[in-house]
Amino acid sequence: MTLYLHGLGHFHPDTEITNQFLTDLDIGTNDEWITERVGIESRRTVMSLDYIRETRNADPAGAAEATLFPNAMTGKLAAEMALERAGLAKEDIGMVITGSSRPGTLSPADACNIAGALGMEVPAFDINSACTSFNVALYMLSMMRPEALPEFVLLVTPESLTTTVDYSERSAAVLWGDGTAAAILSTKVPSRMQILGNTFDSNPAGSDKVVVPHFGHFKQEGRTVQMFAIKRTIKILKRLQTAHHDPGREFHFIGHQANLRMLETVCLRSGIDDDHHHFNVIEYGNTGSAGSPSVVSMNWDRWTERDDIGIVGVGAGLSWSGYVLRFGEVP
Repeated sequence: MTLYLHGLGHFHPDTEITNQFLTDLDIGTNDEWITERVGIESRRTVMSLDYIRETRNADPAGAAEATLFPNAMTGKLAAEMALERAGLAKEDIGMVITGSSRPGTLSPADACNIAGALGMEVPAFDINSACTSFNVALYMLSMMRPEALPEFVLLVTPESLTTTVDYSERSAAVLWGDGTAAAILSTKVPSRMQILGNTFDSNPAGSDKVVVPHFGHFKQEGRTVQMFAIKRTIKILKRLQTAHHDPGREFHFIGHQANLRMLETVCLRSGIDDDHHHFNVIEYGNTGSAGSPSVVSMNWDRWTERDDIGIVGVGAGLSWSGYVLRFGEVP
């Protein structure tokens, strides 16, 4: 079944966590250390810098009260951009799906909160797969019967992962940023953007490698997860390159925005040159499931009818997924 993309939107909070800010926290890091290892210069947060500075986010439960931009708000803002780009109104949407590494509420579903903020009265539910949530939602839609779906579906992935970070410990503090992506999708109404070859898989034996507990801080086995991400991304990317190679088209790559050094390794081993590799991890950090779709969204006006984008996601679970976003002529 063909899945069409009609519009993308994104949102990042204004508050910036720079490398200098992290250096000033005196947690054993500095700009040179961070840049050398992960290539990140700044991140955005839904919390205030004063709150982080004063509390180091020692109590993640308290971060909910300190949040300036709840998921319902960031989801609404990203969705409004996607709707405008699609040339649609909120009344055109027949379903809302949300996925996140850090849901704003365990109940109700984030999708209900976002739909409510948008003033929509439609079926709304979450499909969560941590950093692969956007990809998994596409995968689920691609397997559904078109006649059972409304004309347009809104997919939103709001991430506020900085609220899970222990800012007295450098390994997580240097990585995470907050952001939200939104997409308008259809199985019935064609557009100039098609989603091709989407797959998803996971290895639950690795479920303890990346964890965001209900009442604790984010934790991961850094080196194990990095090696997993590199190997899986290379494998999926090569499959996408082989399956969708067209000498008359430009093949681009957007990976999971975990860190720049990981992405550079993937590009080196996969033959992706700098002009065909796109990312925002330097300025925004790892924004979880919002990362790769936000890169496409932030470059919205540059894509032409000759462009294919191989998009790969990896994340907790451990899970992995990939698809090709193909641009063409408007039907």
